[in-house]
Amino acid sequence: MQSFRTEIENPVVEKDIIELADKIAAFNNLQIDEEKFRSLRLARGVYGQRQSGVQMIRIKLPYGKVMSNQLRRISEVSDEYSRGKLHITTRQDIQIHYVDLKRTPELWAELERDDVTLREACGNVVRNVTASETAGIDINEPFDVSPYADALFKFFLRNPICQEMGRKFKVSFSATDEDTGLSYLNDLGYIAKIRNGVSGFKVMVAGGLGSQPRHAEVLYDFLPADKIIPVMEGVLRVFDRFGERKSRAKARMKFLLKEIGLEAFRNLIEEEQKAIEFKTVAIDAASYVPSEPVIVKAPKVEIKEVAAFDLWKSTNLIPQKQKGFVAIGIKVLLGDFYTDKARLLADLVETYAAGEIRLTLRQNIVIPFVKEDIVPFFYTELDKLGFVEPGYNKAVDITACPGTDTCNLGIASSTGIAAELERVIAAEYPQYLENSDLVIKISGCMNACGQHNMANIGFQGMTVRTPEKLVAPALQVLLGGGNLGNGNGAFADKVVKVPSKRGPEALRRVLNDFEANANGKPFVAYYKEKGEKYFYNFLNDLQDVSNLTQVDFIDWGEEGKYVKEIGIGECAGVVIDLIATLFLESEEKIENAREAFENEVYSGAIYYAYQSLVNTSKAMLLAENKKTNTHASIIAQFDEFFVASGKIELNTTFSELIYQINKNTPNKEFCSQYINDSENLLQKAQRFRALSNTFVKSVI
Repeated sequence: MQSFRTEIENPVVEKDIIELADKIAAFNNLQIDEEKFRSLRLARGVYGQRQSGVQMIRIKLPYGKVMSNQLRRISEVSDEYSRGKLHITTRQDIQIHYVDLKRTPELWAELERDDVTLREACGNVVRNVTASETAGIDINEPFDVSPYADALFKFFLRNPICQEMGRKFKVSFSATDEDTGLSYLNDLGYIAKIRNGVSGFKVMVAGGLGSQPRHAEVLYDFLPADKIIPVMEGVLRVFDRFGERKSRAKARMKFLLKEIGLEAFRNLIEEEQKAIEFKTVAIDAASYVPSEPVIVKAPKVEIKEVAAFDLWKSTNLIPQKQKGFVAIGIKVLLGDFYTDKARLLADLVETYAAGEIRLTLRQNIVIPFVKEDIVPFFYTELDKLGFVEPGYNKAVDITACPGTDTCNLGIASSTGIAAELERVIAAEYPQYLENSDLVIKISGCMNACGQHNMANIGFQGMTVRTPEKLVAPALQVLLGGGNLGNGNGAFADKVVKVPSKRGPEALRRVLNDFEANANGKPFVAYYKEKGEKYFYNFLNDLQDVSNLTQVDFIDWGEEGKYVKEIGIGECAGVVIDLIATLFLESEEKIENAREAFENEVYSGAIYYAYQSLVNTSKAMLLAENKKTNTHASIIAQFDEFFVASGKIELNTTFSELIYQINKNTPNKEFCSQYINDSENLLQKAQRFRALSNTFVKSVI
C-alpha cells in the first residue's frame, strides 16, 4: 500500500483507499466480521456479483459527465483489472465486472489519477447525483443545473450525516419541466425554475420504484438555489434518525413519509435547522467551468448511404441552445460498450467537440458541442465504431438492467429479452425508430434497476411453475407507466405474467392494438382510456403454462435449461447487529469526532458523536434482545430499559442528552461537550456490560 501514499496527492482520498486495503486484509485474516466488511466495501463501490470470487465495481460519475481523459482512465482500469467491457447504468454510473477483491484498492487509486471516484457508489449512502443529460445545452432550460448537481455531490461526499443510513438515498436534477431527471421517483428530485428573477427548484420528496413504487410528493413548489443543500441536510438527518433499519424491505424514505405524512416530515426538517451549520449555501454557478468546444475546420467526407445518414440525423441529433452546435445521441445497446471503442470515442470528442460526453439515464451517450458543419464527419467516424444505429431515445431504444448476467438478484434474463424485443421492433415496426412516445424498460427482478414499472411497457423477470411443478423463466408484463413532466408520473400496472419466450408476442399484441386504437393519443392516455382489464383480456391466453415446449425452459440469450438461482442482494447494503463491533464502531466515531474537532469541522464532529451515542445504546439494547428498528426507537428504549431503571446513570434522560444535537448550533463549546458525553456513555456502557458478563460467568 506504500504506492498509494506516494502517488495520491489528496490525503482524504489516500486515507479512504488505505482504509479499504486494511479492511480487506483484516477480513482475509478473519479479524473483521463478513457483514461489517460488506457494509464498508459497498460504500466504496465494491459490490458482490452472481459469480463467486469476483466483484462488480461501480464507478461514480456525477450527473453523467465524463471527460475524455477520464474515459481513457476508466478504459485502462477496465482492461487491467476487468475484461474490457463498460456498462452504463440507469443512474449514469459505469460498472465493470469480474474484479479480484484484493486488487480493488489499487484499481481505485488508478481511477483517482483523473479524479474519478468509487466512494459511495453503492451502500446505504447518497448515491450518484443524476441529472438531465442535456443540462447546459437544453434549448428549454431556465439555467444549467450542472453546477448545482456538482456542488451537492461534493458537499455530501464523505459527509458524516449520510454514511450509515438505513437505506440508499437517490437524488436527481431536471433541466426543464420535461423532468428528464425523473424527479418523481427519487428520494429528492429538483426541477429547475426561475421565480421573480431568482434561480431555484421545485422539490419532490420520497419517490421510489422497487416492488412498491411510490410517487414523490411536492416538498416545495419553489426553493431558492441557496437552500437546496441545507434542506437536503435536514432531510438526511430526519431519514437517518427516523428511517427503518431492521427490515430492509421497509427502509426506504418513501415508507417513512407514508407512515408519518408530509406535514410531520416538514416539521421534523424544521426542527433540524438549528443543528445545521450553514443556513444557506450559495452555489457560485458562474465559477463552474463548462466544457469548451474546440475550434476546428470540418474535415471533408463523402456520405455513401445518404438515406441512412438522413434517418440517423432525424433520430439522433439533439438541438442545442448554443448557436451553431448540436449534440449527438449514441444508442448503446443495453448500455454495454468496450474499451477499444471508448478510447477512440474519447479521442474523437477531444479533437473535434468539447472533450466531454454525458451518460444518460437510458444507458446511452450524448456528445455535446458538435459543430453543425462537422456532423457528417462525426457520422463517418462514429460509423467506424458501430455507434450510428438510429433510434436514440426512441421506442426501439430499450433500457435493461444486467439481470441474470451478473446480478445476484436476477431471476430471469433482461438483456437477452431486450435484444430480442429491439430486433422485433426494428424488423416488424420500423416506424418506431422515430417514435419517442413509447418507452420500454426491463428489469431482471422486482427491485426495478431497469425502471420497468415507470415505463409505458415494462417487463419484470420472474418464474412460472407448470402443473408438473417444472420451473420456467417468465416475464411480468406491466403497462401504462410514464413521465408526465413537472414532477408528475404514472406507474405501470401489472397486467399478466407470461413465459419469457412469449414476451415478443405480448409486445406485438400491445403494439398492434396501440396502432389500431390509440387514435393519436400518447401511450399513457391510450392505456388509461382502455383500462387494465382490456389488456388483460387480449393477453390472458399467453399466461397458460399447461402447453409449454422444451424451448420455453431456456431463457433468452442462454443455451442450457433454466435454473432459478437467487443470491443475497446487496442493493442497499446490510444491517450490522453485532454487539462487539458496535462498541468498536462507537470508539471509531469518537476518534473521528475528535479529529474533526481539531480541524474545526464542528458540525461533522457533532454528528460523529451522535452516531457513537446511537451505536452504544443500540449495542446495549441488542444485548437485551430488544428491537432496534430506528434511531428514534433506540433512543426511547434506552431511556426505558437503562436510564429510568437506574442501570445507567446520566443525571438526565438519554433523550435530552442525545437530542441536544438539534437544540444547539454547531459551535466549539457544544461540540466539545457533546463528544465528551458520547465518550462517557460508552465508558459506562462498557463497564455495565463487563459486570453483566462477569455475573453470568460466576453463575455458570
